[in-house]
Amino acid sequence: MYRFATYFGSAWIAVAALAATDAAGAGDDRVDYNRDVRPLLSKNCFACHGADESTRAAELRLDLRDEAVKATEERDAAIVPDDPESSVVMERILDEDDTLRMPPRKAGPRLSEAEVETLRKWIAQGAEYAEHWALVPPKAPPTPAVSDPSWPRSALDAFILARLDREGLKPSPQADRATLLRRVSLDLRGLPPTLDEVRAFAEDPAPDAYERAVERYLADPAFGERWARPWLDLARYADSAGYGSDPLRTIWGYRDWLIDALNRNLPYDQFTVDQIAGDLLPGATDRQRAATAFHRNTMTNTEGGTDDEEFRIAAIKDRVDVTFQAWMGLTMGCAKCHSHKYDPISHEEYYGAFAIFNQTADADLPDESPVMPWITADEVERLRGVDARLAELKGRLDAIVGPPAPTLRDEIAREEKSRAAVPTLPIMAELPPEKHRVTHVLLKGNFLDPGPEVPPILPKALHPAPEGAPINRLTLARWLVDRDNPLTARVAANRAWGLLFGAGIVETEEDFGTQGELPSHPELLDRLAVDFMDSGWDVKGLIRRLVTSATYRQASKATPEMIEKDPKNRLLARAPRVRLDAESVRDQALAFAGLLGRKVGGPSVFPVQPDGLWQAAFNGQRTWTTSPGVDRYRRGLYTFWRRTVPYPSMAAFDAPSREVCAVRRVSTNTPLQALVTLNDPVYIEAAQGLARRIVREGGSSPEERSRYGLEVCLGRPARDDQVAQLVALHAAQLDRYRRDPAAAAALATDPLGPLPEGLDPADLAAWTAVANVLLNLDAVLTRG
Repeated sequence: MYRFATYFGSAWIAVAALAATDAAGAGDDRVDYNRDVRPLLSKNCFACHGADESTRAAELRLDLRDEAVKATEERDAAIVPDDPESSVVMERILDEDDTLRMPPRKAGPRLSEAEVETLRKWIAQGAEYAEHWALVPPKAPPTPAVSDPSWPRSALDAFILARLDREGLKPSPQADRATLLRRVSLDLRGLPPTLDEVRAFAEDPAPDAYERAVERYLADPAFGERWARPWLDLARYADSAGYGSDPLRTIWGYRDWLIDALNRNLPYDQFTVDQIAGDLLPGATDRQRAATAFHRNTMTNTEGGTDDEEFRIAAIKDRVDVTFQAWMGLTMGCAKCHSHKYDPISHEEYYGAFAIFNQTADADLPDESPVMPWITADEVERLRGVDARLAELKGRLDAIVGPPAPTLRDEIAREEKSRAAVPTLPIMAELPPEKHRVTHVLLKGNFLDPGPEVPPILPKALHPAPEGAPINRLTLARWLVDRDNPLTARVAANRAWGLLFGAGIVETEEDFGTQGELPSHPELLDRLAVDFMDSGWDVKGLIRRLVTSATYRQASKATPEMIEKDPKNRLLARAPRVRLDAESVRDQALAFAGLLGRKVGGPSVFPVQPDGLWQAAFNGQRTWTTSPGVDRYRRGLYTFWRRTVPYPSMAAFDAPSREVCAVRRVSTNTPLQALVTLNDPVYIEAAQGLARRIVREGGSSPEERSRYGLEVCLGRPARDDQVAQLVALHAAQLDRYRRDPAAAAALATDPLGPLPEGLDPADLAAWTAVANVLLNLDAVLTRG
């Protein structure tokens, strides 16, 4: 019998900064497999010694204990429990021969002493394996004891404080009232509080003033708009079909459905079922059928010469990937070409899930069928007008003695055509059983290389499928929200946490698998998940619980001790300070200017953007015509989104193209963002509107107006030094524009419009420059 084959794979590539060894030594001599060992094995071993048989080296699996401890005729056991000195793994990682040691020289450096010691200790303690934490159904842990029982407002806070106690940190004081109101308004509505709201809240002495503000914001229609945005990223919503030609598509009815579902607090389990399989529900309503447009956001390729079946299959793969990532936080797509190298999902199981989605009637065709009519309140009004006009015309026709005039007939034909032009919405529809497609495993993911036939199945390691039920989209949807599903409630609670606290308890919101980050507060995540299910999947209830916590209400100022011990604020000894998302940056500027349109729902709009961006070859419609009137100022959520040419100012602030599912936006900080908010036509117009508001409402003196502008934009009373700086800026700009009347007139009126009667162009231009500065303040662009 000889040792491992010379190539042992990349089993032991070093892990940078192995936090596990610190955790293992902090008052607990036991090495924990999930916390300390699995991350190392998953990151560095399972690719070659895991579930994927196609790339497995040395016929060795290290993801299964029985395989890792088993000796064969070809090799000794890789791991000998309780005996690291007899374990070939230890021999190989310590081998001085570069041709034998692991990791191989070409793969990475030797393991550090700390890493070697972690593995040695784990083997000496019996080399116990454990199921991945995320695949064990959550159980509600008891509320921990804490050093200061007066601080927690709920069990949530107790879990945070207990961890701070262990780390030697204390929570921050509560934020001041103005900061707190602005924070919760931006988080719940995506909009800053109005000046009246700020002043009323400051003067309200009631102990429940904050809780009542939370309830008002949860009931505001803007709540659904704000919380729809991250789901639209995840749903890869766009107003175009994608690929090279990227033709335009009418699917805004799905956005309307989503906003309405969030505002009426549709329980998350029903929210799930409706989107995945609303059409399969007994007696499905129009709302439930409309919800299935979630999976009609897939791209279609209408270019000449393409294979329609290739891109239909690509769309089905996308639906599989998005379903499992959105609801379960799993990278299912890694199994489309081979078995998942890190998580327990086989190649066959991927195509079993594919088979579930392979029975829908849509195809890679430009007509978007199947569709349903999508009639809004505005459309009802339009149709009433058309019907009235038709009745009038037909009455005139009946009154005519003799042949009617051709013009009257033409007019009736035009109105009847208008009557038939009702907006539609692409939806899902199941093929009848006799037309069901046969599904094959696609070898290496190639649609031209079908392998064995596979029935609809669900990954058995994630959660058992219900017995006796047909495995279709409805079964899948109910399987996702089954109480024993280990992931769905955790993923949903974690996503809400990430939106409110800057990062999820599991920072890799898109990956709860073995390659993802471990939760910073695992007991808290389980408690939130269980409570979420116990509440009847109450989405607003979950959000309410988070924003009324003591943890959420903390000030965001970081002390030197916090920065040293917790630079990323994972322990939450302070509130996070985060930059606003792209849509909120724009919406806030328009709100300050008094320009923001608050109409909810309806077709996408075309706000002003630089000319010529659509004038590229092979992209269909090439003209972006700016919407007139209030549509020019609608919330960013409603901006027409073309995948190949995203709205540029939002793309600069990290809005994704939505060609694929985007579970979270990673915030960047680049000079382009400042160039946008200083120079983009939208922000120039917002500065002009804010300047007119300052002059109109802010008093008569530069001091009064500066103070007013600061209060509007910061949501709190201004400091005297801030006022003095703006007064000086205004004076300098006024002097400049007094000497350049043409420039003054341009800055004061272009593009917003003519100068209001009685206003001085130079003075208004100076205040526009001041307003532009206000809109670019860090305190305005961030939420603290």
